[in-house]
This record gives sequence, structure tokens and C-alpha cells, in this order.
Amino acid sequence: MRIDAHQHFWVYSPAEYPWLGKGMEHLRRDFLPADLEPLLRQHGLDGSVAVQARQSLEETRWLLELADRHASIAGVVGWVDLRSADLEEQLQKFTSHPKFVGVRHVAQDEVDDRFLARDEVIAGVAALHAYGLVYDLLIYPRQLPAAIQLVAALPAQTFVLDHLAKPLIRERKIEPWASQLRELASHPNVACKLSGIITEADWLQWRPEEITPYLDVAREAFGWERLLYGSDWPVCLAAGDYAQVFDLVDQWSQSATEAQRASFFGQAAERWYRLSGDSPP
Repeated sequence: MRIDAHQHFWVYSPAEYPWLGKGMEHLRRDFLPADLEPLLRQHGLDGSVAVQARQSLEETRWLLELADRHASIAGVVGWVDLRSADLEEQLQKFTSHPKFVGVRHVAQDEVDDRFLARDEVIAGVAALHAYGLVYDLLIYPRQLPAAIQLVAALPAQTFVLDHLAKPLIRERKIEPWASQLRELASHPNVACKLSGIITEADWLQWRPEEITPYLDVAREAFGWERLLYGSDWPVCLAAGDYAQVFDLVDQWSQSATEAQRASFFGQAAERWYRLSGDSPP
């Protein structure tokens, strides 16, 4: 399959999506599978991985219900309360659904940059392994050290880093992000999505040549077999359109072999998220 490994759906309400701030007014509406499916077809993609945008069990249930109705949703990365005494019950309930493939917490918004290194968080993430679930890392560069500690503590658990840890492209700053990304990538249980990139650049005047150095670092660090294409639609619409996101990485990856591009545009997502029912890598 050819897969967009990172996108979101929502039914908009101001209370539920307060982060849609200035410059994102056009995103304050509903975004549903019927909106995404024509874009997937236009770019030769067979499906997508829908990722949580709210930290609620209700949203996880809703995403799985969408997946029941839309074959284009190949997998769901939902939210569970990793620190809850009811965590096992939540996991047992959701993993009964074959398209529940991973868990994410919006760690980037935690006040404590060491959040992911807390004992209770590590214990919660450790519980995912028994269910074959991926843990998606949503962080800023300053939180990379804690993510490295988490990954090192759980070598049997699979992780996928979202948005390259949001490097400071707008500020043209590449270190210490690049060195820390390489350290994270030294752990073979971690893959990386090339997603959410244009929204880390200047929304109004970004250029591919400003972004590709960061993509190059990720490729050198993870190798093609651990890179996944993701659009971050509809959030990416703050800085462009779906075609611009796809074309950016499509052109950048032209130097790769056919097999490497096949992995990047789908096979890696199939492996890491078990979209074909296989065991995690």
C-alpha cells in the first residue's frame, strides 16, 4: 500500500480545538474522510493513518468508528491515559478493534520537558508492548533528551517520532536538534515521520531549499527503511496545500531507489503500524 502515515479528522468546536489560533482561521471547520479521500487518490495513495488531535477516550472511539465506515483509514493512533489505574482496561477495549495501531500523548504541551522520562509515563508506555502498539512521540526539540531516555528504557517497544520533533526551521537553527535526532535514531526501535514540516517554516514564504537540510539529517539518521511519509493534513493547510506537502518530499526523494521510495511512501508505515496485521519490526 501507499500510505499517508499522519493526518487528522475533527468536528470543529472552539472549546475542543483552542490551539487553532491566529493564521489558522480557515481550519476552524470540520475535516472528515470525504474531504481527504480525493486528495489521497490524486496522489496515488491508498489510505492513511488517522492520529488523535484531542486527549480523550471519546475521540479515540470516534476515530475507530470512522475507520469502520471508511476503508481509506488504514489505522488509528488514538489516545489513552497512560497514567491511569484503568490503563489495561482501556487498552483491552481499544485493541479489540483491528485498526487500533498506536497511542499518542501531546507531550509537546506538557510544562515539564522531562515528562516522557517520568517513571509513571515510562511504565504506561511499557504496557503498550504486550498489545503490539506503537507509541507516537509528539515533542519539540527541547524534549528530545527525555524522549531518548524513554526509548532507551524500553528497547522492545516500537516508537514513531512525529514531525521530526519539530525542528526550528523558521529560525534556521539545526543544532542541537540534529545531534539529538541522530542519538534518538541510534535506537533501532524508533522510526520517524517526515510530516508537519512546512508548518515549522515561515507559513507565508517558505521555500523547499530551507526545509530539505532537515529532511537530509533525518534520512542520514534513520535511513530510508525507518522514514514514513505523512502530510499532517489538515494542519498543513496553515502553510500550504496537500499537493505542496506531497511534492516537497516527492521531489526530495527522487534520488532514492524505487525500493526506498516504496518503503517511504507506504511499506514502512505498513511495517511499523502493522497495517497488514504483521508483527512490529
